[in-house]
Amino acid sequence: MFKTVFTLFRGTVAVAEEQLEDRTALVILDQQMRDAAAAVDRSKRTLALAIAGDLQEGRRLEATRARIADLEVRATAALEGDREDLAREAAQAIANLEAERDAAMTARTLFASEITRLKRHVANAEARISELDRGRRLARASEAVRSLRRSGIEAARPYECTLPEAEATLKRLRERQMEAQAADDALFEIDAASGPLSTAEKLAELGFGPRIKSTADDVLARLKARRPPAA
Repeated sequence: MFKTVFTLFRGTVAVAEEQLEDRTALVILDQQMRDAAAAVDRSKRTLALAIAGDLQEGRRLEATRARIADLEVRATAALEGDREDLAREAAQAIANLEAERDAAMTARTLFASEITRLKRHVANAEARISELDRGRRLARASEAVRSLRRSGIEAARPYECTLPEAEATLKRLRERQMEAQAADDALFEIDAASGPLSTAEKLAELGFGPRIKSTADDVLARLKARRPPAA
């Protein structure tokens, strides 16, 4: 028994949760889309930082390459002037600059990969958000139409009649009118069959008194009487 009651309770809670989700689905969808849009904005800011970092590394790389080229020229000149000590010092500076150059090139490679990934992610997210927005507009339109139908036809006020009720009332009225007309016709026939006029007609047909209605013989006799006498 306890297991049955517990199962029933869980089922009631599940139904209530589903009903709540149905009633608040559009509200939940709106908030989820706002969260998704905020996440896309953060991705855009990250992309912008990655592009800025790549540009900075690019400028650093160009400057380092220029310094390396300049020191190479000067170190060559020092060697030609028999100043190997100065040439060695320049060579050490060039080695350090080359390490910076390689680091900058590696950084730019990493930035390029991240920029490509972020651009693809942002483009995909924006396309999905646009699709969701179109779907949300359709869902809102469908919900508005369903609400209008429900409020205009299904959810009538207690003191208002619906179309089916009015049609049923008209049907009952017509049936009562037809019954009343049938009763009137029957009563008229009864009165005609049992009234004084009907009795007089019976007596006349039996030969008691003059006929009330003409017969075929009466009509023929009257027509023969109108004929001129034979010559």
